[in-house]
Amino acid sequence: MTEDIKNLHIIHYPDPRLRQTCGPVTEFGDELAALVKRMFELMETGKGVGLAAPQVGITKRLFVMNPSGEPDDKRVLVNPAIRDPHGSVEAEEGCLSLPGINVQVRRAQRCRVTTQDLEGHPIEFEAEDLPARICQHETDHLNGILIIDRMGPSDRIATRQTLRALEDQYQH
Repeated sequence: MTEDIKNLHIIHYPDPRLRQTCGPVTEFGDELAALVKRMFELMETGKGVGLAAPQVGITKRLFVMNPSGEPDDKRVLVNPAIRDPHGSVEAEEGCLSLPGINVQVRRAQRCRVTTQDLEGHPIEFEAEDLPARICQHETDHLNGILIIDRMGPSDRIATRQTLRALEDQYQH
């Protein structure tokens, strides 16, 4: 693992890299595999279920997820796209880049995901419930969208102080 990848860490709001639209991953190989390995480490340390590349400062269309926390449920999605959303469910979401913030977010209950694996092979699958929510949340990150963009007025009021604290911390 290169020194740069070893030094990656989860960045926090309002870091401007979280608002960038990510470009596609075009190179597959050892460096991408090392990045994915580091992202899984950071996600697990933060006790998250998903982590997108922009959350570690890399503006590429890539995220990792593990809905169950089981070792064999780790998934890597490269250049993902969400298709055919069905149903609508509101549930609480948190984000490793927004520590201390949990808000209600409405998402599709089921969706189709087209993506590539770590070697660049195309994959398509149906995601439902928590995996669907994670795919939508992480894909939002790849498009510069955060959960605070999707929260309602009462959550906006409830999170105001925490957001201000994160903004103040970022300035220093």
